Amino acid sequence: MKKEGGRKIFGFMVKEEKEEKKGSVEFQVFNFTNKIRRLASHLELHKKDFSSERGLRRLLGKRRRLLAYLAKKNRVRYKKLISQLNIREQ
Repeated sequence: MKKEGGRKIFGFMVKEEKEEKKGSVEFQVFNFTNKIRRLASHLELHKKDFSSERGLRRLLGKRRRLLAYLAKKNRVRYKKLISQLNIREQ
């Protein structure tokens, strides 16, 4: 493992791991949850913003489908994720 300019040559391996994490169900649900919370706070101030409300409903549906997939595939990861994000009653 040689160094070039202070960087490791095997730096591409780190990049691949980051990309893998971005595609994981947990990361996607985390991102959707952040967007949902942001939109919900926006809609509290702007009650008649119906286009944002539609976007919020779409995000909720996407997150619900991802969570259903995760619950079907791996129940342990599902329970851990919903407890970390505090999004569902247990």
